[in-house]
Amino acid sequence: MSAPPPRVLDPRTLRVVGTVLAVLGALALLYLLRTVLLVLVFAVVFAYLIFPLVKLAERGLPRSGRRSVAIAAVYLVLVAALSTLAALVGPPLGRELAALGQKFPELSAQIKSGRVISDVFPGWGGADVLDELVRAHLPQVVDYAQHGLAGALGWLSGAWVVILVPIFAFFFLRDAEGIADAVTGAIDDQAGGRGLSRAIVRDLHSVLGEYVRALVLLCVLTFVVWVVLFLIARVPYALVLAAIGGALEFLPVVGPIAAGITVVSVALFSGFAHPWLLALFIVIWRLGQDYVSSPLIMGRGVELHPALVIFGVLAGGELAGVAGMFLSIPVIAGLRAAWRRVRDLRAP
Repeated sequence: MSAPPPRVLDPRTLRVVGTVLAVLGALALLYLLRTVLLVLVFAVVFAYLIFPLVKLAERGLPRSGRRSVAIAAVYLVLVAALSTLAALVGPPLGRELAALGQKFPELSAQIKSGRVISDVFPGWGGADVLDELVRAHLPQVVDYAQHGLAGALGWLSGAWVVILVPIFAFFFLRDAEGIADAVTGAIDDQAGGRGLSRAIVRDLHSVLGEYVRALVLLCVLTFVVWVVLFLIARVPYALVLAAIGGALEFLPVVGPIAAGITVVSVALFSGFAHPWLLALFIVIWRLGQDYVSSPLIMGRGVELHPALVIFGVLAGGELAGVAGMFLSIPVIAGLRAAWRRVRDLRAP
């Protein structure tokens, strides 16, 4: 009697193959839906940003439907505030942008000539060495900056993105407690009702809220201080440069470095008399932001090791561009908070 032929795939192997295919399919689906998912993520970020204002507006409102009324009131206040700010800052900012755009070809030609440091320090022997480094690496830096800026502007240029972010944020804010209860309840049912998921969700809520609101405060602080100082020191294109510094504060590590290089370069090539004093101020300001302002404004749950921050920003940039850089820090901080909860649960 002949033995039965061996089976090529046993049930366990089939389950493993099916699991791998399911994971790959889920990853492919996430990649295809990356734009929509980014809209949802930024809607959550926007919701966390204005959540304290919504809770404040809820006070004194009738219980029935007060959350929706409070959100609508906050939206109206934000629109009015942004419109007022645009009316006040928009005209002078537009004039400076137009003037900088007219001068940009001259600045670009001066940079491409390779004589950057030599023109400032004509008698210094090391200036030629630094100029050679600029000529060797400047094209790559410019290409990378243009690629990142084009990607960010391309994603934000769609009107549907601008419209959908506050729309999704409205629903997140209105049903925040119900969504959290549904998710944590489903996880707790499978985990034996230990409440671990609820603790993790509370930690994630605290970390993300602290991070988003602190980041906005740091951006506003940078813009205000730079505007005041640049106007007093008569730095060319003060409003534009301060706006660049405030906006790039959103990108950890990379943003402040790019803002500092941009400010010093524009001031240097625009004939500002003391560009190196300006560079010294930016370095001191960066140290103050990193070691004084950020620790005071951000909670302890957001504090991360500098090496981990740099790794996260670079990895986020490779995976999702500018949006990945922005989201890298809260993702890492959230994972650390979840890991701490799991570690404390398993500790004897």
